[in-house]
Amino acid sequence: MSNHIENGQVRVLGIDLGKSVFQLHGVDARGKSVLKQRLKRDKLLEFMAQLPPCLVGMEASSGAHHWARKFQGYGHDVRLMAPQYVKPYVKRHKNDSVDAEAICEAVQRPNMRFVGIKSVAQQEILSLHRIRSLAVKNRTALVNQIRGLLAEYGIVFPKSIKQARRAIVLILSELHRGQGVADGDQQAGKRLSSHPVDSWGAGGVARV
Repeated sequence: MSNHIENGQVRVLGIDLGKSVFQLHGVDARGKSVLKQRLKRDKLLEFMAQLPPCLVGMEASSGAHHWARKFQGYGHDVRLMAPQYVKPYVKRHKNDSVDAEAICEAVQRPNMRFVGIKSVAQQEILSLHRIRSLAVKNRTALVNQIRGLLAEYGIVFPKSIKQARRAIVLILSELHRGQGVADGDQQAGKRLSSHPVDSWGAGGVARV
């Protein structure tokens, strides 16, 4: 199929997003395929700017909201769909061309559930929440790893971030003073229970 199309011929366009190459599949008002084309990343915006406004479908994958906002700026009606809702429309062995065709088909379904296109501000807030969630997850994993390591030396402390900070600060302080910490959980437990909470640690030790 020729990559050349006449203005206004494409009424519905499915785009399979990639990191550097994008696969396009377009149909006319009768549903006939009139466009099958691969474009590099630096050519996509130029192509969409020249294409008369049409219905554009994409999977809500990485970068989709960015492209959706750009295409909306050119007057296109952009719809995002969750990948699992597009999968039933894949007719042949999966590849970029088949995926683009499936997206083009799925976006036309009257009962399709679409994903709202997020603004830059909305994405910034969502990104902050994701970063915080990841930081909390990593902190918990690190504390659990430290707790397991100390248990090998007979030192056990309650399962809380506050208690973990107390334990780590005390142990580092005693190591700095040349005192051992592998004396068994009885003596270590007594020291931990009597040591005041110091969020920033002793001797400049950073909090966990």
